[in-house]
Amino acid sequence: MRQPTVYILASHKNGTLYIGVTSDLIKRVYEHKNSLSDGFTKKYKVYDLVYFEQFQDMNSAIEREKQLKAWKRQWKTELIEKSNVNWQDLYDEILGVDSKSSLE
Repeated sequence: MRQPTVYILASHKNGTLYIGVTSDLIKRVYEHKNSLSDGFTKKYKVYDLVYFEQFQDMNSAIEREKQLKAWKRQWKTELIEKSNVNWQDLYDEILGVDSKSSLE
């Protein structure tokens, strides 16, 4: 999944949000989930991937990241819930893992 991507992490439903941009979503979310660098997501335990958008080029992704960071919280919440009503962690989905079968 090496492609310019804007992503939103959450601590839990309606919890603390983090918006970032990356060219390697799987690697970047892994780094967040495993607290591999000090910072906001480690401090506030913001690890669940709840939303992402992919782009053709990094400049477009960076512009979208800036736009989303400027949005009101309600708009961000509505954006997440359009595609992820229950705020499920999408990490297994981007890995191609069936989270239901991995629980059995």
